Amino acid sequence: MWEERWPYLGNDCVKGLLAGGASLALQWVARKALQVLRRLRARRLARGTCDDKDTTIRQRVQRRLSAILVADVVGYSRLTEADEEGTHGRLTTLRRQVIDPIIREHRGRIVKNTGDGALVEFGSVVDAVRCAIEVQQVLAVRNASVPQIHRIEFRVGVNLADVIVEPNDIYGDGVNVAVRLEGLAAPGGICLTADTWRHARGKVAAQVIDLGEQRLKNIAEPAHVYAIPPAIGIA
Repeated sequence: MWEERWPYLGNDCVKGLLAGGASLALQWVARKALQVLRRLRARRLARGTCDDKDTTIRQRVQRRLSAILVADVVGYSRLTEADEEGTHGRLTTLRRQVIDPIIREHRGRIVKNTGDGALVEFGSVVDAVRCAIEVQQVLAVRNASVPQIHRIEFRVGVNLADVIVEPNDIYGDGVNVAVRLEGLAAPGGICLTADTWRHARGKVAAQVIDLGEQRLKNIAEPAHVYAIPPAIGIA
């Protein structure tokens, strides 16, 4: 406590010397001491403010390891241009009847729908990969009887990463990587990082293609990517 209070007490004492008519030499020393005490007090206040800010940031940021699934409709702009209301209706029906139930079955959390896609978080890599495969399999069966111009197909990317968690969203490089993986996938296919597949291998029976090191847009480090081709899934 005294360590925190002494700059303030010293300040009061120096002011008393200046006001009490002390000798010129003593007043000069007192003025110098007052300048030093003021600087010490300013530094203490600034340090306290920084500590408070750091504490607030640490308390506010929540992180966790998650399996991230990003899905996006292939050629959505083309589909809506040809049949806007019909495309919207078919996608809404697919989400309600097929996609959302499969995600729930595999214990996924839909973080947000992005118009023509979705961002989903899983606590398990195996659950995330199995979910992606099942969604693609079911859609392939449904699309078999649908004319090409009306088919709704997805590309999917899956990544394992440490993410920043907010109440209604997740952030971080891991999410960005999942988005880029989705862009690499073939229509009806899935792309995932080598680390993601390492955790799922042996637990998910799937044919995979090793795409090797891939440069992902706006991602500094290349990623080793595996692909699960369309219509290929769990046994």
